[in-house]
Amino acid sequence: MRLGALNSVGATVLVFWLTSAAPGADELKSVRLVPAQMEGGKPLMETLRQRRTAREFKPDHLPSQVLANLLWAAFGINRPQTGQRTAPSAMNSQEVDVYAALPEGLFLYDAKAHRLQPVSAEDLRPKAGGQEAFREAPVTLIYVADLPRLEKAKPESRPFYAGFDAGCICQNVYLYCASEGLATVVHDLDRGPLATAMKLRSDQQIIMAQAVGFPKTPDPASH
Repeated sequence: MRLGALNSVGATVLVFWLTSAAPGADELKSVRLVPAQMEGGKPLMETLRQRRTAREFKPDHLPSQVLANLLWAAFGINRPQTGQRTAPSAMNSQEVDVYAALPEGLFLYDAKAHRLQPVSAEDLRPKAGGQEAFREAPVTLIYVADLPRLEKAKPESRPFYAGFDAGCICQNVYLYCASEGLATVVHDLDRGPLATAMKLRSDQQIIMAQAVGFPKTPDPASH
């Protein structure tokens, strides 16, 4: 089942999964994502032709299947026998964590379990920065490098490797969005306040944020 068929019911399912009967930090629950669809989509060359940045979004929730596919495409496990991922990382360090800021709260994508682990019940999309229009997107992915995992790299080289690896993840998201007709934009952010809100350690570094959602207009501006 592809995007169009899911649009009418998936948002309701997703909201049900992500919220408990009485909202609050203690009640935010782990979410087992539905299995990612690993077949279908547009051919690669067509997807590359349609890859673009869009800066305006509808506020509609992403269907649960689409969110699961998005996270797997970003940095999911595509070789279960080795635990390797859909995007490369320096020396297979897998140091970049993908956080999903949703209206219901902040979650960490656990690729091994294909699950969203709760971090905060606060809607951190406004603190993720970017233009006001970006905050309408139902999902903001935040890429955070856990620098100690780059143990084989010299300390001074670790931020460089982390930035490159996050860029590979970001391009996976761009290609998935192009294939599925979603809008996305990568943007900078005010790292200090966001890191505090996310309760990150001093050796965890926010690289960038990427908003994802349905395009507000059928033909998003390209770049």
